Amino acid sequence: MTRIFVPAETHAEERRIAVVPATVAKLTKLGAHVEIEAGLGKPVFFGDDEYTAAGATIAKSRQEGLGAADIVLRLRKPPTEEIRLVKAGCLHISHLDPFNDLELLRQLADAKTSAICMEMIPRSTVAQKMDALSSQANLGGYVAVMIGANRLDRIFPMMSTPSGTIAPAKVFVIGVGVAGLQAIATAKRLGAVVEAFDTRPVVEEQVKSLGAKFVKVDLGETGQTAQGYARELTPEQLERQREVMAQRCAQSDLVITTAQVFGRKAPQILTTAMVEGMKPGSVVVDMAVETGGNVECSVAGEEVIVKDVRVIGHRNLPGRVPRVASEMYSNNLGNLIDHFWDKESKSFKLDPGNDILKHCLVAHQGSVTNDTLRNLIETQLTPTA
Repeated sequence: MTRIFVPAETHAEERRIAVVPATVAKLTKLGAHVEIEAGLGKPVFFGDDEYTAAGATIAKSRQEGLGAADIVLRLRKPPTEEIRLVKAGCLHISHLDPFNDLELLRQLADAKTSAICMEMIPRSTVAQKMDALSSQANLGGYVAVMIGANRLDRIFPMMSTPSGTIAPAKVFVIGVGVAGLQAIATAKRLGAVVEAFDTRPVVEEQVKSLGAKFVKVDLGETGQTAQGYARELTPEQLERQREVMAQRCAQSDLVITTAQVFGRKAPQILTTAMVEGMKPGSVVVDMAVETGGNVECSVAGEEVIVKDVRVIGHRNLPGRVPRVASEMYSNNLGNLIDHFWDKESKSFKLDPGNDILKHCLVAHQGSVTNDTLRNLIETQLTPTA
């Protein structure tokens, strides 16, 4: 019987968890033996008794759970000191931050651990149910708007009162991926007038379908990658984009930036001068702050005032709604395992050539299997002794 172990998250700023009781019930129904670390669900108020009722057992210790597991499920990447605790051939599934932690990938490979990187699940129709990057980004877009609304010195909707009519707030969303679309939808539901911009003209229809105005900038050839991400702009395109952004930002009460290029530093879209040109009391939320930031003057983990404009750089926005974020991530994991579950052997069928796994399986049988990451390790890291 396949043993699945779910350790508690240890990051000081993390309240999300990897697996909720409903997913435990799903996995045990498949025929897996699910073991959890005591207190796994405490951050989001799931008790150990709810997990045991769903079919899980409580591990005697974190170390024993890791050592006996055939599959380890996490939210964040594993501490390096715990990699040596798992047995060879164990399948590790979590976020791995692969482009920023090549050493971790090498250690996973050296330990002969197979590793699936949740950030690299392809954005395809069949993989949509397991796409954790999208599920968490969706929540991040919602939270960004709610934070902005809370920090603004005005309300979002137009309101007619005996004292006069209050004009609606103007919200400008830069980047129309999953997070941007949710930000647009949330701001519209709150009653704001919303504009949005993206380097990909193909998203204009989606923006308009949500009731927002699409801001057009002639950047020449842009497009998107095969995975649906915006392509990196040239310096000339960025400068042309900033000219229009400066005009729109100056007219907006809340600006939300969501632009990211997977595997690379986030593009800087708003300069400090552009922020300084905004109205006093305006708010900027930089959703890309953890990957370098879209806003020149944003500070990761802080709120700063720049010439009477509040610039917010909170990390881990999905973690601010941890209960639902945990449920969504847990569903992604459950769907991933269910999709590759072999009913006869009651085990995870790990086929490196599978259309989904060939994108997200980054370590297997002692090697880093992703060509791009393997080349980066060979060129940037010194060989191990």
